[in-house]
Amino acid sequence: MYRIHQPLIWLMALLCLTLTCRATAAPATDKPFAEKKVVVQLSDQDAYKQTLVLNVASNLIKYYGPDRVDVEIVAFGPGLRLLMADNSNSGRIANLSENSGVRFSACSNTLKKYTRKLGRKPELNSHSQPVDAGVVRIIELVEQGYILIKP
Repeated sequence: MYRIHQPLIWLMALLCLTLTCRATAAPATDKPFAEKKVVVQLSDQDAYKQTLVLNVASNLIKYYGPDRVDVEIVAFGPGLRLLMADNSNSGRIANLSENSGVRFSACSNTLKKYTRKLGRKPELNSHSQPVDAGVVRIIELVEQGYILIKP
């Protein structure tokens, strides 16, 4: 009979636990009746693109209704500027988040780069949630059946 060393058993148990937690991660939405699931990518700091992304979310909500469409905007790279607390679109972000359930995800990798560049951590809009990596968040949502829109 083979004898397995105690550290190897712990390593295998940790690996199984990690895979189990990853496989059973909660779905991204709390909209059980959503007919459409959409992730909108923003990786451009252009003010026109920021407005366009918010318009896309607004138009989806108007067309389908807030309970029938699930929308998440993921900002990374220069696009993270949309989710800075001092962005001129703060009112629209608050309205979309509070009244329509649109989620705003901010890339933590980009946030770390801004922090190094500025010498301080920039303040994010209170309606945004940091995610480990914006691109990874998009991949996760697409794997859950979200349609990717890149205006």
